[in-house]
Amino acid sequence: MPMPSHSSSLFSRSTLLACVLLLSGIFFRVLRVDLAPEVLTNFSPLMAAALCGALFLPGVIGLVIPLIALLVSDALLNIHYGEPLISKQLLWTLPCYLIAIGIGWMLRERRGAYLPALTGTLAASLIFYMVTNTGCWLGQVAYPQNFGGWVQALTVGLPCYPPTWHFFRNSLMGDILFTALFVTLFHSVRNLSARSTVVA
Repeated sequence: MPMPSHSSSLFSRSTLLACVLLLSGIFFRVLRVDLAPEVLTNFSPLMAAALCGALFLPGVIGLVIPLIALLVSDALLNIHYGEPLISKQLLWTLPCYLIAIGIGWMLRERRGAYLPALTGTLAASLIFYMVTNTGCWLGQVAYPQNFGGWVQALTVGLPCYPPTWHFFRNSLMGDILFTALFVTLFHSVRNLSARSTVVA
């Protein structure tokens, strides 16, 4: 019986990780709106999927999978809320996810280590928080267009809504948790692949 090649083992592992990243990103971002809309708003693995996709998946797979998850989940949420299929929020969110993908790509030589992945996730989360809330400040006439209005957008937000730092807290919790899970999954799949190759 021929032994499985390293390339076929790598492909199957990459396929598994890609499916997990894609499905988890879409599931938690879209279905959570219906299942628990008031619980941990912004809690999602999408940023972790963007960074870890570029970190662990080979070639263009690591670039394409996170973008598919973002665009598909964005479109489904827009349909759910009766908004246009492509929203102007992509002007703020898409560059942030591309930055997360770039961070993951730069960390590829240390892909097995938890600390670089978690540090990169923290940096990507902070960038997302700053950029998207700055975008809201610029796009919302309810915010004063001055330094005080910008600080308001980054902290307490608009009246009748939870403070924006609550959203950041929840998104950071999701990003850190799912990054740790993805790194653990990578180690588990790699170890299983190595053992199956030895046994064969």
